[in-house]
Amino acid sequence: MSQQGTAVGEVGDFEATTALATPSFPWSKSNLPKRPFINNEYVEAKGSKKLAVHNPKDGSLVADDVALASEADVDAAVAAAEAAFPAWKRTLATERRKLLLDLADLIDEHSETLAELTRLTLGAPFSSYGVNELKGTSEAFRYFAGWCDKFAGESFPQDDGFLKIVRNEPLGVTAGIVPWNGPMATAALKSAPALATGNCFILKPSEKTPFAALAMGSLVKQAGFPPGVFQVLPGDGSTGALLASHMKVRKISFTGSTATGRRIQEMAAKSNLKRITLELGGKSPAVVFDDANLENAIFWCVNGITLNSGQVCFAASRVYVQEGIYDKFLEGYKRAMEERAQAIGDPDAAETVLGPIVDKLQFDRVSGFLERGRGQGTLVTGGSRVGEQGYFIEPTIFADVPEDAEICKKEIFGPVAILNKFKTEEEIIAKANDTNYGLMAGVFTQDINRALRVSSELDSGMVGVNCVSLGFMSTPFGGTKESGTGRENAIHVLRMYTEPKTVMINMTY
Repeated sequence: MSQQGTAVGEVGDFEATTALATPSFPWSKSNLPKRPFINNEYVEAKGSKKLAVHNPKDGSLVADDVALASEADVDAAVAAAEAAFPAWKRTLATERRKLLLDLADLIDEHSETLAELTRLTLGAPFSSYGVNELKGTSEAFRYFAGWCDKFAGESFPQDDGFLKIVRNEPLGVTAGIVPWNGPMATAALKSAPALATGNCFILKPSEKTPFAALAMGSLVKQAGFPPGVFQVLPGDGSTGALLASHMKVRKISFTGSTATGRRIQEMAAKSNLKRITLELGGKSPAVVFDDANLENAIFWCVNGITLNSGQVCFAASRVYVQEGIYDKFLEGYKRAMEERAQAIGDPDAAETVLGPIVDKLQFDRVSGFLERGRGQGTLVTGGSRVGEQGYFIEPTIFADVPEDAEICKKEIFGPVAILNKFKTEEEIIAKANDTNYGLMAGVFTQDINRALRVSSELDSGMVGVNCVSLGFMSTPFGGTKESGTGRENAIHVLRMYTEPKTVMINMTY
């Protein structure tokens, strides 16, 4: 997921560096990290089960011996975190800040290798996605490093005889379960605020993209973090379930599907009522009014559904255009999507903008939506597989789709958009809100009054005006309804990782 608001293909002034493998960072595509990182060491998993991962550009096997963390491994990581917590929470804020900044520098130093380790099993091209994801990763650690000594408590005057002080105290052992579509950035956006506020953190990366997260363990140790403070456990849903159910884990932050989010919420409630943050699915509307800047609206709507081949939670997958500009928009949108399709290719090639779908399971799922979608709307462009090898899918538009159609209601998680027209403001507010999700929305208009009016009526955690499908670390990220609960980013996520404690001082004697 892109948290920086950077457009597809826009690398900006960030230059990734190539760092050679060293004893402190030995990882590469020919030497993959596969073991749990517990207590600052890579250890053999206590269980015998292994994970297999494949390269989505051709379906080839990358590895079939990645450890799957068992209950014993989870218990070991939690025990190490518990042991580290008392000293870590007392560590000076300036020292925590230095460690986070040093980790950010090391991530930049090894960014090309980390991006390659992700690309091996995700298939996201470096120039259009990988570089921005790694930039967002290091910047997240820098951003939250700045909060270490600035997350203030509160005090209330003693005019009633009692001085009241509110302290923000860390929870203890926390964990993050991150998705495959932005494995490094989401890991940073969960771990950095946890560490900045004095918590210990256990990261569980997706079984589809484990390598970069596991490699980060070496950088954690090199940066100087004490043992047990930041650990990484490879595994699948069973490992995530162990963390969500663990009686000594105080908080889970999860990004992924709504169905899995429900299960995590249930497990958290049935165990120790641990805190949860859930950043889940979306079916984000982009609303284009007649007075919108056509070129700008098309730019954002195309980028919003093709970023990472549509595999982002806030993809602009429902596009609504007012009838007066609809025909011109359709023409330009179709042309731009077909131009973007020309940039599909090998994710290792510098010129590639769109890579493959992550794996066969997701490819088959998206293909099923495409097949059924032909009976639910008018296929404008795309709708087919690209090539015979790998999991590539054309950017696709279905027009004139009924509001109750499956492709209009369900999150597809691929480069597939529906395009419908509308007449009035009241009509489009109702249609935009007629979804179980509420993560992102976009409003395209030159009328500032309309922009503010409509954005206030949209039931969504985030609304872009003349933009869509973006976010910033300085503002809260999250959604309403089945798009989740709680918020990532800014001061809001710091509150998710701390407990307010009220201290009342009797001044009456």
